Amino acid sequence: MKRNVLKPVFCLLMLLLLKSIVYAQTPRFKVLALYSTRVEPDHVDFAKDAIKFYTKMAAEKNFAFDTSTNWENLNDENLKNYQVVIWVNEFPHNEEERRSFEKYMENGGSWLGFHVSGYNDKYTNWPWFVKFMGGAVFYNNNWPPLPAKLIVDDNKHPVTRHLPQKYIAPINEWYGWKPNPRENKDVKVLVTLSPANYPLGKKDIIRSGDIPVVWTNTRYRMLYINMGHGDQIFNSKKQNQMFEDALLWLATKK
Repeated sequence: MKRNVLKPVFCLLMLLLLKSIVYAQTPRFKVLALYSTRVEPDHVDFAKDAIKFYTKMAAEKNFAFDTSTNWENLNDENLKNYQVVIWVNEFPHNEEERRSFEKYMENGGSWLGFHVSGYNDKYTNWPWFVKFMGGAVFYNNNWPPLPAKLIVDDNKHPVTRHLPQKYIAPINEWYGWKPNPRENKDVKVLVTLSPANYPLGKKDIIRSGDIPVVWTNTRYRMLYINMGHGDQIFNSKKQNQMFEDALLWLATKK
């Protein structure tokens, strides 16, 4: 009699255990990180470090993190599989890839772009992307790469909530923008280059200006981060936490 009672209880416990194992193995979300090895060496170095960082994070936070150097993966069918797309150190150059990305974002996809992924000028010839970036067009940069003092505009935003009001970011090449994305009513700037840095640079010098370095165009699920040049970017625990929070925010943002 006791055996008859114990058997269904045991089966129920095993079923619950199997369900919990399956659930634990199911990724919370899927990320596609696209990068290139045929770009500036410093941008390749950043890509290696970024992929290592997010691969480790994926294992800890239970999400799928796929990487590819094949930008043809930026197509309608493949993008359906991912909640977030990361451009690590490059951007699409042909019309087919660009149209697929536009469709993905217009239909609720999420994008995280680092450094040169947000680059655009008169030669890139992608008006949609300029609007997507909040109107920001590359204007100038400092050289050589240097650490910089940053001001955190919003300490309550999910991306920057773990940052102090000010901090010193590791060595990076900093971009200036004209028009300034802050002028766009849909843009929310989260981090800004501190004026205390000026003049910034030795060969190419940024002497003045309001220069956002992290922002989102609130019309989309997107975030641009200007950091991404060289192999020193992940040397700050404070900044690394922002990189982590940024991806989690985009993956769960409604």
